[in-house]
Amino acid sequence: MESLLVKESPLLLPLNKEKTVYDGFITVQERDFRIRILLPPDHQLKLAKKRSMFQEVALKCRPECRSIPPPQYYSQLIIEMEDLGWDKLVSIDTEFRTLRLRAEDSSGRQHVVTVKLKPKHPVEAPWCSADLPVPLAMTWTPQSSLGHVHTQFLLLLESLAEFWAVLDEIDEKTWVLEPEKPSRADTMRRIAIANNVSIKVEVDTRHPKMLPECCLLGAEHGRSCFVSFRNPDCSILQNLRDVLEIEFPSPATHEKSSFSAECGICYAYRLESAIPDQVCNDPRCGQPFHQACLYEWLRGLPSSRQSFNIVFGECPYCSKPITVKMSTQKP
Repeated sequence: MESLLVKESPLLLPLNKEKTVYDGFITVQERDFRIRILLPPDHQLKLAKKRSMFQEVALKCRPECRSIPPPQYYSQLIIEMEDLGWDKLVSIDTEFRTLRLRAEDSSGRQHVVTVKLKPKHPVEAPWCSADLPVPLAMTWTPQSSLGHVHTQFLLLLESLAEFWAVLDEIDEKTWVLEPEKPSRADTMRRIAIANNVSIKVEVDTRHPKMLPECCLLGAEHGRSCFVSFRNPDCSILQNLRDVLEIEFPSPATHEKSSFSAECGICYAYRLESAIPDQVCNDPRCGQPFHQACLYEWLRGLPSSRQSFNIVFGECPYCSKPITVKMSTQKP
């Protein structure tokens, strides 16, 4: 018995000749715990009982380990994955709590939903998240499974198919300045029209083909407008072409570097996530600036003045009048 005890826990040392009292450390779940063991005179304390006692000590010392799921949890998880199909599983963490499931919509777009299971699964509803422009709300009952999560996720994807089709066309046929790397959750696109001129479009997830609120950015920046579409059966991009009477620069006709003008103050294109969106109104200058940079520049000029949330001053390059809104700047 003594040899088995020492073999299992080499950091335990006997404190008497009879080897009935041990003191030292045991290792449970990769952590060391101080413990003293008193064996009965016959030395018949079962080793399995010791292990159980060690684990109990460890769990008391580590409250976070008390929520370890029972064996039924893992059996249930395997059954649900077999019903759903192992090909739907992208990844699973080492604790078998967080799963990433793939789904493909009718247009062939690939999506992933992250599912975090609770210890009492399936009695408790899991927490779900995905790269979506709308909340991911799941209905759940104790009889639900991962298959129900996947089915509801697919239904939500199909409800957004037209929305993504509108944005996919914009991404494919224009130069999108912002966001730099659009995600499936983004509803806004800032599209290049010409050097230092662009239009910002916000697409409604529920009515993606309805007229959006647009904001023209350029020499006369910040002009919000509602675009009146001529043909409701056409896409947003086609109606923008018709209303503005232009052809948008695209990857087939222009290089993106043509629209990536650096800020005239900080000499960078991107300032954190912002790009230059303020331009000198004088067409002979047309120098672009980040709004934050221009605001700091004008604020430091003795000749600048303020009216409500507008700061008036002079262009750093041509000294012509220029303004910036305070409300859009960081304090």
